[in-house]
Amino acid sequence: MKKFVNDPKDFVPEMLKGIALANPGTIKYVPEYNLIMRTDAPRDDKVSIIQGSGSGHEPAHVMIVGKGMLDAACPGDVFAAPPMDYVLETSKLLDTPKGVLHIINNYTGDRMAFDMGREMAEAEGVKIATVIVDDDVAVKDSTYTVGRRGVAGNFFVIKALGAAAEQGADLDALVALGERVNSVSRTMGMALTSCTPPAKGSPLFDLGDDEMEMGVGIHGEPGRRREKLASADAITDELLEAVASDLPFEKGDDVALMINGLGGTPISELYILYGRAHEQLEGRGINVKRNYVGEYCTSLDMAGASLTLVRLDDELNSLLDAPAEIPIRTF
Repeated sequence: MKKFVNDPKDFVPEMLKGIALANPGTIKYVPEYNLIMRTDAPRDDKVSIIQGSGSGHEPAHVMIVGKGMLDAACPGDVFAAPPMDYVLETSKLLDTPKGVLHIINNYTGDRMAFDMGREMAEAEGVKIATVIVDDDVAVKDSTYTVGRRGVAGNFFVIKALGAAAEQGADLDALVALGERVNSVSRTMGMALTSCTPPAKGSPLFDLGDDEMEMGVGIHGEPGRRREKLASADAITDELLEAVASDLPFEKGDDVALMINGLGGTPISELYILYGRAHEQLEGRGINVKRNYVGEYCTSLDMAGASLTLVRLDDELNSLLDAPAEIPIRTF
């Protein structure tokens, strides 16, 4: 597998340095903690919102640091939770009178790192609260997880909380909002190929040319089953049924629909999946009020996609409408 890599151990630091250099005046890089943070953070008038998780899922999370989104992200190496001291020092650097909010995708390593970092930061006087994201319906438990995994639905939690924090919401209100957004978000993904971590230099798992993995995790974890490759419509229908039946979503619901690429899928193919999903939702009497097509939470260079549905209400729709200023640009 050919990649743009120098020394694999420098892959994440070099990426983070590039993000900061491409966004002068708005993004700051603190190499000691793999920390990407807003240059205007912390601010006394708002809660600081932090996420970590592993690298390799970009644009999550280091590329969605900015006004109306995250205040900081402190990732670990590729597919690895951040060390506890990254969480501790980031929490201290981002401390404000209104407190700090940790958003954690439900993976065992992430939860351990953030739990320990929170405990130590609180001992130094930092006020911290936590929101857990676990939107993946594919499997109950996984290789890296007790309970459901946190995947692309994470974007909606961050967007809503980032907007509410800019409007001055306090820590308790943000926790309640984050839990509510997570409770109405459901996701399932699938893979056409494996992915290749730079340090490994070879695919994480073997998937035949005529095979696909339904319900795959964003670290290459096994999903519901491996089977022969199906048509785009059949794949979309299975993802949609798994997601829509889980909440369940019902006739008359207003929803946001996201088709998220896992890193190696052309945008043209993602729109094929979106078109089918949109039509199927219309047939169920479910109203697609917001749409998101592109890469939001990836798995390096994995070819594949995930489908996310979020049940909307007036408040959530308004928060998703709020402006955001982040390194990812549409043009």
